[in-house]
Amino acid sequence: MKNKHAFLLLSHALTSEQEAELCQGWQVQEICPLPAELQALWSNVPPEIEELSAYLEPLFAWLAQKARPEDLAVIQGEFGAVYLAVQKAFALGLVPVYATTRRAVRETRLPNGAVRQERFFKHVRFRVYGR
Repeated sequence: MKNKHAFLLLSHALTSEQEAELCQGWQVQEICPLPAELQALWSNVPPEIEELSAYLEPLFAWLAQKARPEDLAVIQGEFGAVYLAVQKAFALGLVPVYATTRRAVRETRLPNGAVRQERFFKHVRFRVYGR
């Protein structure tokens, strides 16, 4: 059995629950974050540019070099970039996934009569794009 990797195209760190699911539920042996320069590129997609393919090419070249078919690509971020990354992942034979969450709201009545709402998001599972 080959060593399965999960490549992270995210703007945030994984939670411990997400890491556990990747390793136990998806049999991932190694979680691979983006190198710093590619992380900066993914996390800061300029809203002014009209076309994203050329902008994302360094990231896609890195992914094509490092990933192997059946590796996972955990993809979440700017909508247009996500769309292109999911297409690239499928073209490379990767399994593109995203996190699903359950939202809970807690309301607290303050002494002055105001209400404070806190929202909590709890990881539920990873889901393959397109399923």
